[in-house]
Amino acid sequence: MKLDGKVAIVTGGAMGNGLGIVKVFLKYGADVIIVDYSEKINDALREINNPKVIGYKADIRDDAMLQAIVNDVIAKKGKIDILVNNAGIAKLEKFVNMSKEIRDTHFDINIKGTWNMTQAVVPVMIKNNYGKIINLSSVTGPMVADPGEVAYATTKSALLGFTKSLAMELVSNNINVNAIMPGYIMTPMVEGIALDTNKENPNSVIDGIAKGIPMGRLGTTEELGELAAFLASDEASYITGQGIVIDGASTLPETRSVGV
Repeated sequence: MKLDGKVAIVTGGAMGNGLGIVKVFLKYGADVIIVDYSEKINDALREINNPKVIGYKADIRDDAMLQAIVNDVIAKKGKIDILVNNAGIAKLEKFVNMSKEIRDTHFDINIKGTWNMTQAVVPVMIKNNYGKIINLSSVTGPMVADPGEVAYATTKSALLGFTKSLAMELVSNNINVNAIMPGYIMTPMVEGIALDTNKENPNSVIDGIAKGIPMGRLGTTEELGELAAFLASDEASYITGQGIVIDGASTLPETRSVGV
């Protein structure tokens, strides 16, 4: 129960990686607050059916809304120990055709939304001289990229820089800031990317992704949740400012044609 007594906020916690993180945090004893814009938050709360979970339907682009949530969490729980900035979007579009709307939506949610939620929570952590912040970056952008991912890759690269700089600012406040850099995890976001790639046969895209991963499969949200739980725990107290890759070795091979 390494998170017993801890209070965690998870953005985008109603589905995909976020829901996986929520379930693993609960397994280790945390109280969890889900902040999500999707109507599926109600489905998630019914599925979890745990009194240690509170849900807020909110847009992380709205500063005032997030501050109100933080104030309410403090009133109910007294503290915030952990923040997981998981909420994000990925929409494939060729750069030459990309509308400013698609660009700005990626920037507003993936970068500014993470910024907003963090800025609302950090004063609470500084006051308590304790905190764990985990940002969901990606291998896409900092390490690899595919066509159509310019907006997404740009934002995920920015989150890695955000993580490192924020870690330096908060290290003296006993606050650890790290990033998780997933490869392909089986989530609704990946299903959406597959659909954008091949509307007639998205499953063939998923199969192709799996064949390109040395482990031969996509990761699970529970596996990512376990990594998040470690970084959120005091077991990771000497780790800060790092991007931790979890990708089934997909970024490891130097080439697909050389070897014995």
